[in-house]
Amino acid sequence: MSTRDSERVLITIEDGIAIVTLNRPDKYNGLDMPMFEAITRAAKTLKKDRSVRAIILNGAGDAFCSGLDVKTVSKNPVNFLKLLVKPGRRISNLAQNVGYLWRDVPAPVIAVTHGYCFGGGFQIALGADFRFSTSDCEFSIMESKWGLIPDMSLTVTLRELVPIDLAKELTMTARRFDGTEAKAMGLVSRVSDDPMAEAMNFARELAERSPDAVAASKLLFNRSWNATDRTALDWETKLQKKVLGRANQRIAVARNSGSPDKPYQDRRDF
Repeated sequence: MSTRDSERVLITIEDGIAIVTLNRPDKYNGLDMPMFEAITRAAKTLKKDRSVRAIILNGAGDAFCSGLDVKTVSKNPVNFLKLLVKPGRRISNLAQNVGYLWRDVPAPVIAVTHGYCFGGGFQIALGADFRFSTSDCEFSIMESKWGLIPDMSLTVTLRELVPIDLAKELTMTARRFDGTEAKAMGLVSRVSDDPMAEAMNFARELAERSPDAVAASKLLFNRSWNATDRTALDWETKLQKKVLGRANQRIAVARNSGSPDKPYQDRRDF
């Protein structure tokens, strides 16, 4: 087991499964500047760790994340500039990083939500590949309540899950809905009385597969889901060439041919 932590985000890695915990429970894991920076560091760190097979993203205390801590961030107007300015040629700014960067991590990411999942917190969860929730978790795209729009990568992540009219409704009204309704709308993958335990079981299942095949599958769908047919088919060919005949693909064959305990190597770079 290895453990890494900053004040705002804790990372524990065991048996190839990384557990990332938003750690500001006294403020329902509200997003202040140190939290934005810590989440960004965590995503970048885990992207580089080729031993990680799956990631579980959760919140300490009584909530997943209550969204932007407006009171704290607004104490210094420069903070808003830091959040919104996009450095150099990077695709996302600091505010967008907290949701968007998880899409760029090769290992699959499972967000486990409970309590509150509001505003920026919801956008973090949408950046994950899967969302497991309690039935009574409260969700809201809350920005319009404060005269704002969602700006933490929701326009990229939400469009893959719901039709545009529903996206507009939830954004314009800022209404709250629970985990059961979120599942019915396609915003949550699974609802459970113990979503953390279910996420752990799922992460272990993912860790039993070739890490190259899992990472390539994530990249395949992220790149092809809204692409043209030609682009999607090109990605299939490109990524199959990257895994076919490689060490982990040969190990997968061996594990299905009499050597079920043969361990996989760390994944390749994707």
